[in-house]
Amino acid sequence: MTAERLLDLLRRANRRIAVAVGIGLLACAAFVLLDILLRQVGASFGGTDEISGYAMAIASSWGMGYALLELGHVRIDVLRTQLAQKGRVLFDLFSMLLMSGTVTLIALRCWPVLEKSIKNSSRANTPLETPLWLVQTPWIAGWIWFALMTWLTLLAALMLVLKGRLGAVEDAIGTFGEAEGLK
Repeated sequence: MTAERLLDLLRRANRRIAVAVGIGLLACAAFVLLDILLRQVGASFGGTDEISGYAMAIASSWGMGYALLELGHVRIDVLRTQLAQKGRVLFDLFSMLLMSGTVTLIALRCWPVLEKSIKNSSRANTPLETPLWLVQTPWIAGWIWFALMTWLTLLAALMLVLKGRLGAVEDAIGTFGEAEGLK
């Protein structure tokens, strides 16, 4: 598989995930809005704040992979922009390596949280008493997906470097809008 094919496949998968997550967030917003309307007549579903918090945590973990491939993560590139293309690519690769390691560590540290919740049959300390594993499972899956995305993106970038396609590396893992800043 070529680097371009791999990156295209990852982008398409993440766009589908982003649409699904967006639909979930819209459903959550509709649920909260309906609860607000019900409060006007003295009724309420209750727990909408809790459910929306869960939705945000899950959406955030799954959205990270999409942001990665759309170059949406924040980076401070004061030094990077002063370098020639080879230097920028080295900074990008170093950045991806650090991100991959960090996200993998986070994903690995999520597992004991889920494992403990399952083992103890933990429930939220709220009126809904939500079984925490129900929320933590998609949350950890999002972190695992993000870790996988970082490593596969790094692999694709390294494949491009080996082919000498430094411009394509910058397009894949550089910073958004850097072309305007470099001209």
